[in-house]
Amino acid sequence: MKASPGESSRPLRIAGNDRSILVIKPSSLGDIVHTLPAVAAVRDANPEAEITWVINPEWAPLLRGNRDIDHVHIFPRGEFRAWRAPHRLLPWLAETRKLRPDVVLDFQGLLRSALIARASGAPEIYGMSDGREGSRLFYHHVARVDRHAHAVERYLRLAEEFGASVQQPLRFPLPSGDPLPHFDSDQPFILLHPFARGVGKSLTAETIDQFCKAFDPMRVVVVGRSGMRLRQCDNCANLTNQTKLLQLVSLIRAARWTISVDSGPMHIAAAVSSRLVSIHTWTDPRRVGPYNPNAVVWKNGELLTMRELADAQLPKKRRAFRTSDVERITELVHYEISAAPEPPGSAQPGANRRETSP
Repeated sequence: MKASPGESSRPLRIAGNDRSILVIKPSSLGDIVHTLPAVAAVRDANPEAEITWVINPEWAPLLRGNRDIDHVHIFPRGEFRAWRAPHRLLPWLAETRKLRPDVVLDFQGLLRSALIARASGAPEIYGMSDGREGSRLFYHHVARVDRHAHAVERYLRLAEEFGASVQQPLRFPLPSGDPLPHFDSDQPFILLHPFARGVGKSLTAETIDQFCKAFDPMRVVVVGRSGMRLRQCDNCANLTNQTKLLQLVSLIRAARWTISVDSGPMHIAAAVSSRLVSIHTWTDPRRVGPYNPNAVVWKNGELLTMRELADAQLPKKRRAFRTSDVERITELVHYEISAAPEPPGSAQPGANRRETSP
């Protein structure tokens, strides 16, 4: 993957009939993971095309080493706020105009992303039928999508509208990650990601403490962003607010199992492994859950794989995750570890791709 087009020493447009394609998906973390198979399908259908991805700077490391992408065009959203917006935004739009792609694929579906598509000067703009804020008015081609479907499937429909053929298994080309200094990843551990931005998604400090005690003596590594103060446990390594994105990817790959609330890191875990329990309180896992048929979901006190969940009837009433739910998850993880004691580095059915869709 090359540097941002604005910094490149050669023009982006390729000679001949090969197309240059601009992918717009600046955020968020989970949505970028969900877009990877669609862009992989676009690459397979256009092997000689020049593909550029518009992305927020904090998520750009997730595209490191991605052979489906030729360039990243950084969208520094944080610089476009308040009084700084006009004199920062206009130069960025001018750089975007220089891209002059043949085609734009707007996976974001917002007015902001549609305006970026128009600013690029592309003669063709593709978007989805569930685009919001009037974004559909800017599209020349609209992919009909089911707004209740999983994001991965909606994005694949956009790739198909563009002419790509979706092949199974899907590809999720994520980087291997960066190791953490002074962290022994060879010592078995459970990765716990208990924090999320959505109201009612995060686990309580008491629940985190219960998980650590339930897995003792196995090490539990807690990651994520939070101001919550956690209790000290002998088997708990608290790495809250201490991991960069690619270090988090490395930890997910090395963990014996990952237990996570509905969040971006959960979707990374689902893309690289089936060793995952995803905890959903008010969100519907069939729409926003792990896109991995073998990943396990907690919902309303039940534990089901995503494959089982496809045919299950979920009660309409939602309930919060309780400390009493910890025991069932730890029993499941202990059983799975004892039944399949291979080290995380061995071949996994969900690693970097899907065997089937849920």
